[in-house]
Amino acid sequence: MSQPWYTINNIESLDSPSLVVYYDRVIHNIESAVEMIGEVDRFRPHVKTNKSPEVCKLMMDRGIQKFKCATIAEAEMLALCGAEDVLLAYQPVGPKVDRLIKLITNFPNTHFSCLVDNITSGKHISQVAADNNIIINSYIDLNVGMGRTGILPGDPTIDLVLSLSKLKGISVKGLHAYDGHIHTVDLEQRRKECDEGFRKVEETVINIKDKGIELQIIAGGSPTFPIHAERPGIECSPGTFVFWDKGYSDICPEQPFLPAAMLVSRVISKPKEHTICLDLGHKSVAAENPLEKRVFFPEIQDGNFKGQSEEHLVIQGDFAKGIKVGDVLYGMPIHICPTVALYDSVKVIRDNIWQGEEWKIASRVRKITI
Repeated sequence: MSQPWYTINNIESLDSPSLVVYYDRVIHNIESAVEMIGEVDRFRPHVKTNKSPEVCKLMMDRGIQKFKCATIAEAEMLALCGAEDVLLAYQPVGPKVDRLIKLITNFPNTHFSCLVDNITSGKHISQVAADNNIIINSYIDLNVGMGRTGILPGDPTIDLVLSLSKLKGISVKGLHAYDGHIHTVDLEQRRKECDEGFRKVEETVINIKDKGIELQIIAGGSPTFPIHAERPGIECSPGTFVFWDKGYSDICPEQPFLPAAMLVSRVISKPKEHTICLDLGHKSVAAENPLEKRVFFPEIQDGNFKGQSEEHLVIQGDFAKGIKVGDVLYGMPIHICPTVALYDSVKVIRDNIWQGEEWKIASRVRKITI
């Protein structure tokens, strides 16, 4: 009987809790994403999942030069890697505008842009940019149903584009439509929901073009990636694909990506015959979801998650009978993105062996230098 794909043959050399990634699977996921999009110049992956220079360079090695990020630190990490085009998918306010100006000034070989969804923010960005004798490229952040940020497509967006076009120091390059609220498992229903929201975006682009302004569209995240990838000329920006996780494996079974990251944990105590305690607390796996939806253990079929604290995870069930203190359990994160942000580095597994290689999660910090 073959061992599970995630087994690390020299596991005794690896401390826990640890986040490990499997090199071959990371490469498979990057190459699968490029194949899905077809034209690499339409691919703008989000780096919020990996936050790692090594992973970004692996993508750049395959011709990817456009990226999306959520923080100034992630943007600086990309510039340090030599990325040509970086979109800060976040509307900068307060000191972040000044930090963005410093990024643009310090890294002239990288083309930076940001999101804008209202004229007040647009005026502030334009004024600071003009005072520094630069022009900041921007994308209008659209609210296509998520209700988190953005302006509604249609007349509100057209009015904002026209108003921003009159300002110095800012240039509108396109529209940003993130439909992260769409998580329907059935692909055809997901497609229907995605198409319905995107129709308003297309109509807006046509109406803006009638006024002599042509704009690029950046659309979607992971669940709608295969749908937007079929639209000619549209840039796509999934992020989770590079490591994948249990959550998207369940929601998007049609996508070719493989889980490429696992959590290594050990049993640190067994207070009862049917109870184990792992060293996998809030600080080791994202705790945003309900307790039973934070990590999936392939080797535990009947576990009952009883409690989690900063450094401990307690699970009960008949499975515990055959487990002893010191045993290793591998867990697949339900949501990999915030889990990665809990670690300074990930251990890299090649051919089921860890040889000391680590990839630094460089942009998990709030600030690198700027």
